[in-house]
Amino acid sequence: MDSQEGSSEEAEGAKERGLVYVWKAGSCSITPERLPGLNGKTVLQAALGINHGLLLTEGGEVYSFGKLPWRTGPEESCANSPILENTLLGQHVITVAAGSFHNGAVTEGGVVYMWGNNSAGQCAVANQPYVPEPQPISISDSETSPLLSVRILQLACGEEHTLALSLSREIWAWGSGCQLGLITTTFPVIKPQKVEHLAGRVVLQIACGAYHSLALVQCLPVQEMKPIPERCNHCSQLLITMTDKEDHVIISDSHCCPLGVALADTQTENLLSCPSLETLEGRSVTGSQSEDCQKSTVEEHMLVTLEPDGASMLSNNDGQEDSGISSPGNILFPDKKEVKEYGLSDNSLNESLEKSISTEPDQPSQEEQLSACVSGPPSTSTSALNSLVASCASAVGVRVAATYEAGALSLKKVMNFYGTSSSEVGSQSGSGSPGPEGLKDSREEQVRLESMQGKKSSSLVDIREEESEGVSRRLSLPGLLSQVSPRLLRKVGRAKMRTVALTPTYSGEADALLPSLRTEVWSWGKGKEGQLGHGDVLPRLQPLCVKSLDGKEVIQLSAGGHHSLALTAKSQVYSWGSNTSGQLGHLNSPTTVPRLAKVFGVWSTAAGSDYSLFLTDKEDFQPGLYYSGEETTTENNLYENNCTKSPVLLLPCSKIGYISNVIAGGESCLVLVDKNVMGYIASLHELASTERRFYFKLSEIKSQVLRPLLGLDNLGSANTIQLLQEMASRFSKLCYLIGQHGASLSSFLRGVKEARSLAILKHSSLFLDSYTEYCTSVTNFLVMGGFMLLAKPAIDFLSKNQELLQKLSEVNEENTQLVEVLNALFFMPFGRLHNYARTLLKLATCFEVASPEYQKLQDCSSCYESLAVHLSRKRKEAEYTLGFWKTFPGKMTDSLRKPERRLICESSNRGLSLQHAGRFSVNWFILFNDALVHAQFSTHHIFPLSTLWVEAVSEEAGNVNGLKITTPEEHFVLISSTPQEKTKWLRAISQAVDQALRGTSDLLLHGAGGNISRQEPPISRSAKYTFYKDTRLKDAMYNGRWLSGKPHGRGILKWADGRMYSGTFRTGLEDGYGEYRVPNKALNKDDHYVGYWKEGKMCGHGVYSYATGEVYEGCFQNNMRHGHGLLRSGKLTSSSPSMFIGQWTMDKKNGYGVFDDITRGEKYMGMWQDDLCQGNGVVVTQFGLYYEGAFSTNKMMGTGILLSEDDTVYEGEFADNWTLSGKGTLTLPNGDYIEGLFSGEWGSGIKITGTYFKPSLYENEKDKPKARKLGTLAVSPDEKWKAVFEECWSQLGCDSPGQGDRWKAWDNIAVALTTNRRQHKDSPELLSRSHTQTLESLEFIPQHIGAFTLEKYENIKKYLIKACDTPLHPLGKLVETLVAVYRMTYVGVGANRRLLQEAVREIKSYLKRIFQLVRFLFPDLPEEGSTIPFPVTATKGKRSFCSGKSDSRSESPEPGYVVTSFGLLLPVLLPRLYPPLFMLYALDNEREEDIYWECVLRLNKQTDTALLSFLGVQAKFWPETVSILGDIRKVSPNTKDACFASAVECLQQISTTFTPADKLKVIQQTFEEISQNVLESLQEDFLWSMDDLFPVFLYVVLRARIRNLGSEVHLIEDLMDPYLQHGEQGIMFTTLKACYYQIQHEKLT
Repeated sequence: MDSQEGSSEEAEGAKERGLVYVWKAGSCSITPERLPGLNGKTVLQAALGINHGLLLTEGGEVYSFGKLPWRTGPEESCANSPILENTLLGQHVITVAAGSFHNGAVTEGGVVYMWGNNSAGQCAVANQPYVPEPQPISISDSETSPLLSVRILQLACGEEHTLALSLSREIWAWGSGCQLGLITTTFPVIKPQKVEHLAGRVVLQIACGAYHSLALVQCLPVQEMKPIPERCNHCSQLLITMTDKEDHVIISDSHCCPLGVALADTQTENLLSCPSLETLEGRSVTGSQSEDCQKSTVEEHMLVTLEPDGASMLSNNDGQEDSGISSPGNILFPDKKEVKEYGLSDNSLNESLEKSISTEPDQPSQEEQLSACVSGPPSTSTSALNSLVASCASAVGVRVAATYEAGALSLKKVMNFYGTSSSEVGSQSGSGSPGPEGLKDSREEQVRLESMQGKKSSSLVDIREEESEGVSRRLSLPGLLSQVSPRLLRKVGRAKMRTVALTPTYSGEADALLPSLRTEVWSWGKGKEGQLGHGDVLPRLQPLCVKSLDGKEVIQLSAGGHHSLALTAKSQVYSWGSNTSGQLGHLNSPTTVPRLAKVFGVWSTAAGSDYSLFLTDKEDFQPGLYYSGEETTTENNLYENNCTKSPVLLLPCSKIGYISNVIAGGESCLVLVDKNVMGYIASLHELASTERRFYFKLSEIKSQVLRPLLGLDNLGSANTIQLLQEMASRFSKLCYLIGQHGASLSSFLRGVKEARSLAILKHSSLFLDSYTEYCTSVTNFLVMGGFMLLAKPAIDFLSKNQELLQKLSEVNEENTQLVEVLNALFFMPFGRLHNYARTLLKLATCFEVASPEYQKLQDCSSCYESLAVHLSRKRKEAEYTLGFWKTFPGKMTDSLRKPERRLICESSNRGLSLQHAGRFSVNWFILFNDALVHAQFSTHHIFPLSTLWVEAVSEEAGNVNGLKITTPEEHFVLISSTPQEKTKWLRAISQAVDQALRGTSDLLLHGAGGNISRQEPPISRSAKYTFYKDTRLKDAMYNGRWLSGKPHGRGILKWADGRMYSGTFRTGLEDGYGEYRVPNKALNKDDHYVGYWKEGKMCGHGVYSYATGEVYEGCFQNNMRHGHGLLRSGKLTSSSPSMFIGQWTMDKKNGYGVFDDITRGEKYMGMWQDDLCQGNGVVVTQFGLYYEGAFSTNKMMGTGILLSEDDTVYEGEFADNWTLSGKGTLTLPNGDYIEGLFSGEWGSGIKITGTYFKPSLYENEKDKPKARKLGTLAVSPDEKWKAVFEECWSQLGCDSPGQGDRWKAWDNIAVALTTNRRQHKDSPELLSRSHTQTLESLEFIPQHIGAFTLEKYENIKKYLIKACDTPLHPLGKLVETLVAVYRMTYVGVGANRRLLQEAVREIKSYLKRIFQLVRFLFPDLPEEGSTIPFPVTATKGKRSFCSGKSDSRSESPEPGYVVTSFGLLLPVLLPRLYPPLFMLYALDNEREEDIYWECVLRLNKQTDTALLSFLGVQAKFWPETVSILGDIRKVSPNTKDACFASAVECLQQISTTFTPADKLKVIQQTFEEISQNVLESLQEDFLWSMDDLFPVFLYVVLRARIRNLGSEVHLIEDLMDPYLQHGEQGIMFTTLKACYYQIQHEKLT
């Protein structure tokens, strides 16, 4: 515990932790002694060398004891009591390590200190045989720039080398020897170097023996299949070979690469060269190692690489150890076809193995164990080995079949050779080569054993294959084709899904938080004694994976002098290496591969120089210590040295207390002991010990019960198999978690033992979730009658292993049914939750009640307890449901029985009946956790709970005990027999509905209990539902919000025919904004509508895209186009593109509309009726023809006027499009005209009967007929776009213009703004910031109380400008639509000069109608033409421009501001309409503007003075000096463009303004600039007369060079406020107009 914590346990117990006891190694009768001189300091960690030791105490201090020859003082070089290492004071060391004669320590900051013997550079110091004091060494990664120092976590020291494990899980090494794993031959290595071979892998732990190194490495995640190399990439020999003997074929894959280790290609030059290995009979093969590798003739060299999918394996498990024979993964062959032709399954291989094994007389039990385990391989690929066998079998033909005996013989030899001590099938990572020649002595054999290296197998091994090893082997494979039994073929053909689904699902989350069990052991260094575990005695320069420990879940490694120990999660120990003193704990040979030591329940190991120590779990939870090694006994005063046959219990150790750490060295052993104060330590040991046993038990169940069960045939339906798989995979996930927890507890006990860092406390959710998931799958299996179904096919297996099952499931009674036993077996794990709760409670009592530890332990304990209760309730529910299904009539069971479905209650007791049911009807109600089922004689109906509403019927209705049930399509009342029954059902249904809506019935894990459910489920909820009888919605599926049985709120509705609506609903009908799709089968596309709905119909604004490509955008009513809308047909490229914008009635064009026929290049603007042009209209074509007049059924019929581009005019009768027929007058451009009867098509010869007049001959010039006034036969402007205005009025809540309540209108505006804002809130990117501000400011309505003033007028004007800025405001929407229709009308073909007057009249009409709307909203706004008086201050006399008297606005009757629609609305409207409008002006004035422009260009060639005199400007007005770029210059005859420059610049701005009012201001400013200039030069007061002013102004206009001056002039004239015409601005405008005409007619002399 941290010293800061003032917990009660602290004071009493702290002194009793980490006590050090030491004794001399080499004997079983020992007396451990306390190490003196520590003054009660708690020791956290210790390390021993050959003759010395190190201790690390709680404060991070380091002490040394024993023989310390590197120390200087004589009394220090042999210290019996610990000496403090002063150099390390204040460094806070976190871990220490001792080699044979040197030491290391790591500080909190990850810095390494080394001291001691340095003869081989093991202290990383150069040229110093001894390092007396701890010295920091620098470890830096050269790959990073700048160089970063590497932080270290853990150290391991050997005799001449040191390894360090960094924070990034990489190994660094220094010292001497091949045990460094570095690619170098120059020793010593002084500067720490990275072991590149393991770079990129996650190394979990390192250990050093005297001359070898071990590393525990996390498995790689499963990778994709990669092709396997055909040749060894070191010595280039084939990896798989085939020898064809006369009587059988041998396939060999036991290539032994002489280098013993894989190196990257670039590094090969560092090694000895690799002589080619010859394989002729009798030749010896030499490798780079010292021994000769004798090979038998039949064998070729090869290296097999196991693929990540874990190839098919045989597992033979006889309690002593697991062993397996594996076939290699998918080896690629040059001839793919052959492989396909003979693709046998791996089972054929297994079958022949099985047979040959069972021919052995001395292994009777083998047969059934193997047959239980032989199973189909992971179905990803047929074993390539088999394909090879098959292909060569086809080559050798019949001979294969004859060699069964030979094969059995050779296999038998393999077994006899390895089975001497424990009758196992060869479990080394290489098999020998038992050829007919017989065997040489065992050393030679070991050398010959293959060292298997290559891509390593990193599979998540299949649950059934988990115990097997990746063993590469060389076998004679006889008779494969002839010996396949039908039973095996049946197995091959069985459902493949089984094998795949059962790979244990390791939780990535658990792997990150707890120690991983998916580990591999890698070893390297000297291997003389077999301590590397590769089945040979060769040294390895680089790390190599010990294949036979794959899948063994190794969690801790220890390396002794010349032997190695690996501790697994199942508390077993594998040992290998030197066994001279019996230190391996077993007497099996050879000792070059890992074997199980004869000691069980181990949770910590230590390997000394020639002995081993094992810390084990004992019955009373107090750890026991076993010793294995040399035993010195004293008999008759003679010393005898024996070996222990098997590990011996060292009794005295139990007496000294609870051992937490065991350390072995050379001469002596050491243990750290905790005294059990207040039961704290004992409880921790109990928790750890029971967890480890629990894991062992779960693993047994997995391997002995689950795996065989999954291998059985005919397990019933695919559904059952799937549930069984689900259960098995959840079981193995839970099992894995428990294994991890056991491992984490073992390391917890070796550490500081702080309660708060216990995994079940810190990561409780992991445990709670895993148990809950497993419970769900096992109860689902139970409900579906899984255990009963299993009992039949599994009867043989189960009855054979009845004792085993009873032992595992803890069922003690005799004659228990098999089903019961299985049931108990799979529910057994849940009992563990009570144990957790109990142990946590015990731990809590060791703390003071107020402490945070107590609180945390207490809470967690109740969490586990309540989960246990909850899960047992789940089991009861499942059993209750199973019982119900057993009694329920069979036919319905099939359709209603589902794994997740649980019974809550049912009305078989006649407690519930249907109101108004017939006398003989049977109504049975069954409530499940997801549905209410109403069953009748032969039918039943299921009502899902998520869409079921229940309420008690009110008493007044007369039905006292009624329950009203509402579902989307049914409403019925249930009558209960008694009030109690009513309450019971109401509560049960309400709770079930509530649970169903929450989606889980699992309790709120970290809260208290699960009973705090709401009584009333919500009326409004989200749910899915499929309609089954509603006529409109039959078979449609709805997913979304509901309210009392009706869709209400957002949702998605999908019909069976593919229609889909997604949007808002109101009481069951589409209402609000939504999206709708209708598939068009013929065109294979969808009709798509996005817009507003009302009561299930499209209503309001929307966009409908038809599958044909047409798009309608506009108003709808009752699913029909109604109101204003735009219809686009076809793309520009398609056959008939066209566009219509206008009014619709009941899906038909009706009223005013504009139709643009893009193909024919014609535009029609006029009236429609029933989709046809009917009434007055105008047509313009792209060739400049213009027609206005009457239309009937899409044709020009009746009176009309036709103008062509060259001003030829026809007025009269028409019969068809462009066809003249009847009376008329044809006027030619020069004024001649013809009256009479006409017939024929315009442009293709017209027959005329009539009179020709030539008025210019006898009439005066001035009597020439004036240009004709167009527009009389067109639709009047006020009739246009009525629908658009009507829509705006209706949005304001008025039925007809001006009729309605003003306040209601304002409310509607507010609603429109807020709903639109709310819609956009979900997607804020649609609204810019300025837009949002506009919306906010619109929420304030301008208020008017009292007289109407100019200020209020300005406020209204500001409000309108903002309102028209956002389409969310009804006025803004109106303006936006008007702009759209205006552009549609007058752009493209509509840009025809004849339409100018029409366009101007249309704008004036808009102004008039919008003004009406504005006056409705602001009633105090005066009517058109009235004046608002100026505030008093403003009327002080302003100097008039032309006359001396002060301007009292003599034009208007009284001073004030005139209110006009022009002044108020043009600033809003005109800028938006300006481009098309100005274009029409430009076209209309084209001719005269061309003349004007020619004059401007010519006159502008003159200099200023020339031009001024030419225009007759009086000399006194000529400027004498001009300012050019800030400096004053005299005007010379050559000056150009300098006089009156500011006025010229001012006038040029007329083109940048839009409204006439702004343009007039520009003119006024220009006049003021001219006056300013003249006054400066005259320097006296002066009044203009028109004669003086005009020439000067003319000069300015010429110099301004405004290209479209004519258009500007006409636009101002047409749209200026009428009251301005006689005012000051009016006069100035007249002057400008005069200048324009003057320039045109200027006679240039």
